Amino acid sequence: MTATDPALTALAQGWCALSLLHGKIEAHVERALQAKHSLSVREYSLLDVLNRQHDGEGGHLQMKQVADAVVLSQSATTRLVTRLEERGLLSRYLCPTDRRGIYTEVSESGAALLGEARPTNDTALREALDEAAKNPELAPLVQAVEAVRTPA
Repeated sequence: MTATDPALTALAQGWCALSLLHGKIEAHVERALQAKHSLSVREYSLLDVLNRQHDGEGGHLQMKQVADAVVLSQSATTRLVTRLEERGLLSRYLCPTDRRGIYTEVSESGAALLGEARPTNDTALREALDEAAKNPELAPLVQAVEAVRTPA
């Protein structure tokens, strides 16, 4: 393949369009969450991921799993957890069966904030997708995002 290969050019164009869509969505959602709830997109995502974990076998996520879910390095995730813990939105405690393991869970105030922020996140996401759908280069990607469904 060469730099002028049409397939490579199309692939690069597709990647640029996907990156543009992601950036537009993230920026719009970030502004809305910051303005109404003093939360960043990453903070919201972390609270959301941790709020979905459950007690019992396999219910608590390891820090690597959390980092993967919020698309951050483990060290960045740890710093984010620490910031949210300092705000009283999360707490950490030792795993009762393995003293080396540390669990992180959403506090009552964190769950309340997440509940308040969820409609803001969803509305901002919808607005960003609707705006992006007006762009002919982004419209097919918006349709692909809207077609994705979580398995039942």
